Amino acid sequence: MDAYIYQAALLCEDCGKDVRETLSREGKAPSDPDDEGSYDSDEFPKGPYPQGGGEADSPQSCDSCGLFLENPLTRDGVNYVLDLILDHFTKGRGSKEVLGEWIGFYDISLDDLLKHGKAD
Repeated sequence: MDAYIYQAALLCEDCGKDVRETLSREGKAPSDPDDEGSYDSDEFPKGPYPQGGGEADSPQSCDSCGLFLENPLTRDGVNYVLDLILDHFTKGRGSKEVLGEWIGFYDISLDDLLKHGKAD
């Protein structure tokens, strides 16, 4: 999923386009939005960038609507997600729906969880 960067936040494609359209209607768009070097992301959303804005240490969500951006994870990010899943199973913390979405997207298996649990 493509993502935009605006005012230090990640936005999904729909939210990023909405902000760009609103700012354009208000006359606040740069003269050439495709020339990202000519403006700051604090002034106008930059992007779209593929893969939810790119690899990160945690799953990323749109800072406006909360949609999961389907970004790839670093090794630390994979460990972070595995820790959260194990924490959910052992202590009931976290959202079952959100974790389920991550399990499906990142193709996390029971074997992954068992190996990770033994490594701790």
